[in-house]
Amino acid sequence: MLSFSGLTADAQNQPMTFTYESHTYTMMGTFNASEYNAKATGLVTFTHIPTDYTEFEAVYTQFLGKTPHGAAAMMPMAIELYRRDREMGLQCLKLLCYPSNVNSVTSILNTKFGPAKFAPSNDPYLQPYLPAAVLKGATPENGYTPQRPYTVEMKASVNSHQKMQIMGDGTVMYIYIMGKGWDTEQRQVEIIRQPDSPLHQVFNCPSLYTQCKQIKGQWKGLE
Repeated sequence: MLSFSGLTADAQNQPMTFTYESHTYTMMGTFNASEYNAKATGLVTFTHIPTDYTEFEAVYTQFLGKTPHGAAAMMPMAIELYRRDREMGLQCLKLLCYPSNVNSVTSILNTKFGPAKFAPSNDPYLQPYLPAAVLKGATPENGYTPQRPYTVEMKASVNSHQKMQIMGDGTVMYIYIMGKGWDTEQRQVEIIRQPDSPLHQVFNCPSLYTQCKQIKGQWKGLE
């Protein structure tokens, strides 16, 4: 059973909620593709990683993909799903990402989530906890254990919007996702929305799959 409740984000920045079976997603924020706001912020919470592509697609097309910050917050979800299941995760990435970004993401994740032929099983380059490094409360010291519900905090980048002559006059905006997995806690994600589409896509996001700090303790995984 799928249900949706909430209000369109307005001047009061009201939270919106989306429920898929027993999983709940909420978002609020002041980002928009029309104009740059240096003080814009975004917040997305979710009780679980989507179970499969069907849930991921519903959350994206019916809810989070309708805002820049919602789309940005789905990138850690997609990365985690790719870690769990390459084929399913690839479909999620193709849905969420601009086409040119998909190969860039998967080429690195394949090395982060799968050991090289001659690498030891404890190779420090392998980082299955990478998706958790941008979730609130997760730190190397606590084994990248995030608070519940999972929370993605965002703020505006110092870079203003840019018009891109790519398949039409798309607008690219820059969002910082905050995370304790790096010395520079601001991880920039580029979001694009085509004029004829109601949904936003991840145009580029290399800082989300850059090597994060090594874990201290045991990785417990995400639910």
